[in-house]
Amino acid sequence: MEEFQALVLEDDKQLHVRSRTEEDLPEGDVTIEVAYSSINYKDAIVGNQNQIVQKYPLVPGIDLSGTVIESDDPSFEKGQKVIVTSYDLGTGHDGGYSQIARVPKEWVVPLPENMTLKEAMILGTAGLTAALSIQRLEDNGLPPEQGEVLVAGATGGVGSVAVNILSGKGYSVTAATGKDSEHDYLKKLGASSVIHRDEIMDTDGTPTRKKRWAGAVDPVGGNTLQYILSTLQNSGSVSTSGLVGGVQVSTTVLPFIGRGVNWLGIDSVTCPMPERKKVWEKLADEWKPSLLKEDILNEVTLEEVPGVLEEILQGNVRGRTIVKL
Repeated sequence: MEEFQALVLEDDKQLHVRSRTEEDLPEGDVTIEVAYSSINYKDAIVGNQNQIVQKYPLVPGIDLSGTVIESDDPSFEKGQKVIVTSYDLGTGHDGGYSQIARVPKEWVVPLPENMTLKEAMILGTAGLTAALSIQRLEDNGLPPEQGEVLVAGATGGVGSVAVNILSGKGYSVTAATGKDSEHDYLKKLGASSVIHRDEIMDTDGTPTRKKRWAGAVDPVGGNTLQYILSTLQNSGSVSTSGLVGGVQVSTTVLPFIGRGVNWLGIDSVTCPMPERKKVWEKLADEWKPSLLKEDILNEVTLEEVPGVLEEILQGNVRGRTIVKL
């Protein structure tokens, strides 16, 4: 195999674009020529803050899409198009910021029909997480006619996709953001209304407030989640998938026993493969977001990734950024 390029987090905890060979690839069953990866908040935690890194050197990138070059498992054929997201990809196993990747067969999802490799990475882990969040809300009895659905962190990857899918399914979506300049962007995605994130932050520890939301998608956590729990309607649900607002959540039993609210945890990292495939199929078909047709994404090269990781941590990136390999 000829040399290929990869972005490597080395022992000095700095990111460098390096030439690599087959000998540098990790163990695995399926070798993939990577077409695209994507950039997520988790990638920034790995690449810039050096958190949750399980080994050095490491190729970050928790997402990838590409074409099978070689497979030790008959389930995957040479030339087949595939998706890999989450598990230990890009944290403990070399990830998507590489022109060639090798992964365990258990992590590989066949690319659904009606979806391109580029579309798969416009969605990526963010799209998968958003779809899992919405699926859990619907499984817990949230129809569109029940009322407003709140999406926190709405200009981020999970938030943007969630707003777009929910609006496409007929939900009335309120998008929360700290960026006054992004109201038009969120309306374009389908938000019925846009509010400032400060309006949904708990500052006084009140356990229950006036009922408002039928459901909520929460990729933020912290004080934002505290506020959401206190304002859900009876039997309302919030699906939580992130921690950019902090890992500490202070609440009481009152919303749960007084209103019967549901706090749903979303784990896109170890999501069982049958559920994972089901959601990807929905994203390619009945839930396919209209944002895939819009010019609202950024496309960068490997050399540009470190700068984008810094911008994500500063909250300066909206929507989805993909990496063309």
